[in-house]
Amino acid sequence: MIVSFFDQFASPVFLGIPLIAIAIALPWMLYPTPSSRWVNNRLITTQEWLINRFTNQLMLPLNMGGHKWALLLTSLMIFLITTNMLGLLPYTFTPTTQLSLNLGFAVPLWLATVIIGMRNQPTVALGHLLPEGTPIMLIPVLIVIETISLFMRPLALGVRLTANLTAGHLLIQLIATAVFVLLPMMPVVAILTAALLFMLTLLEVAVAMIQAYVFVLLLSLYLQENV
Repeated sequence: MIVSFFDQFASPVFLGIPLIAIAIALPWMLYPTPSSRWVNNRLITTQEWLINRFTNQLMLPLNMGGHKWALLLTSLMIFLITTNMLGLLPYTFTPTTQLSLNLGFAVPLWLATVIIGMRNQPTVALGHLLPEGTPIMLIPVLIVIETISLFMRPLALGVRLTANLTAGHLLIQLIATAVFVLLPMMPVVAILTAALLFMLTLLEVAVAMIQAYVFVLLLSLYLQENV
């Protein structure tokens, strides 16, 4: 019996062992690995085509220095999409609804882009803190604002992903509860509410994929500024 709507976001524990590690490792077990045969089956061929298309699209605005991140960003994209999609199944747990996990991805990767920029092109990296043509009186204020904006980037990445998934899960649970409550009293209204729930579930599937793409896309844009 669920006591609170927010209990679904609590990290599950079995015999004192947190199961979030299993939820994080599970997506990698679901994907088929390429075989040594010359011709792969349709599933692996489709998987490789989708990954290549996404990687090419992601690396398009980056120069050759940013192409070293292709494997990391593509793996992160696949992990986020799979984890978000699996979290929509009944009796499952979505690790990406945990702000700590999302910040664990966002902060190190954002910090790596900043360090790369400061090491390779410090003048350009520091130049982002002060727009060209700024009046002298506004220079101290703009430097403070741009510095705060820079340090808010990883927080915005983590909060955006957490908030979107949490809101979608809560809305689905609220409408599903309303369907069960209305079914014995007003069956017609319950059926209409169930249809709304079905459309909302489809929307949440799209949100799960879009938010994973936005997370990785923003990281690539941060990388583009520093390579």
